[in-house]
Amino acid sequence: MTDTSIPSADQSLDEETLTATATETEEGTAEAREKKAPADSDLFRQSEIAADYVEGLLDILDYDGDIDELVSGGRPVVEVVGGRLQNLVGQRGATLEALQELTRLAVFRQTGTPSRLLLDVGGYRAARRKELAAVAKNAVEKVKEHGEPVRLEPMSAFERKCVHDVVNAMTDVESESEGVEPNRRIVVRPVAD
Repeated sequence: MTDTSIPSADQSLDEETLTATATETEEGTAEAREKKAPADSDLFRQSEIAADYVEGLLDILDYDGDIDELVSGGRPVVEVVGGRLQNLVGQRGATLEALQELTRLAVFRQTGTPSRLLLDVGGYRAARRKELAAVAKNAVEKVKEHGEPVRLEPMSAFERKCVHDVVNAMTDVESESEGVEPNRRIVVRPVAD
């Protein structure tokens, strides 16, 4: 339990102790930020490891594709482009999500740190992001028109993030996720006064 009481006169703290404690706290926070936000070189290394793993999978499956590795938005990204890749996406991106998790595990195995790697195949995620923006805008319009919450269909974490981003950029509405995977969904509602 943290003591938040004000020290009495007989409990005076000297200024050096307070300054040292504040400095240690700031240093600890800075260290935590450094641990949470890997350097771009570390992120690019993760994308290289992931690209090698995906390339191995493509070879095993005898699929052709060009692989680009990059860092975007503070996370490693691997994009696979080519024809005949729809099987790697699967129905509603289910196979792509599974491949992304396997690839993240491959990165973790080599680096020892969890990765926020984003894997895209055939531009699926970019196209889906546009579709989800339209779904989010439609839900926002319904909420503003009727004043009632709108529940969207269950979505993957990637899809929910896309919808939350669109809704959060608008005024007078908010969104939250509810439910348990794989039936986790977004509810868009008017902002509570």
